[in-house]
Amino acid sequence: MSNEPPADRSIILVVEDEPLLRMFASDMVEDAGYSVVEAANATEAVSILEKRTDIRIVFTDIDMPHGIDGIKLAACIRDRWPPIDIIIVSGKPFPVSAQLPDRAVFFPKPYQQVEIIAMMARMGAIPSDGSARGA
Repeated sequence: MSNEPPADRSIILVVEDEPLLRMFASDMVEDAGYSVVEAANATEAVSILEKRTDIRIVFTDIDMPHGIDGIKLAACIRDRWPPIDIIIVSGKPFPVSAQLPDRAVFFPKPYQQVEIIAMMARMGAIPSDGSARGA
């Protein structure tokens, strides 16, 4: 018996170092009908990705202390887990020196929840209840 959910459910990994912002993002994703896994930093996110094969989308902040930032995390995900889509958010403009990996999108904070949920739906995420809310 597997510990992983059925294949028709999309799991979103939320990576945010600020506990309140992580809780807000996780609640947004859960309210849209998706399942959520949380990570407090990029190192924890990589560890989760190494252990799980059911993560469909990573939703990450850029600015994270103690390790790699969200841009480097996105590049790592693209190299090691190519099927995973990536949503990057930040309260600062996207760094001009950085390159957005393929199948990654950037949203400035404060972002509109409806836009994030619609992007998850466009990326092919399926809410755990099977609906297509926010699309």
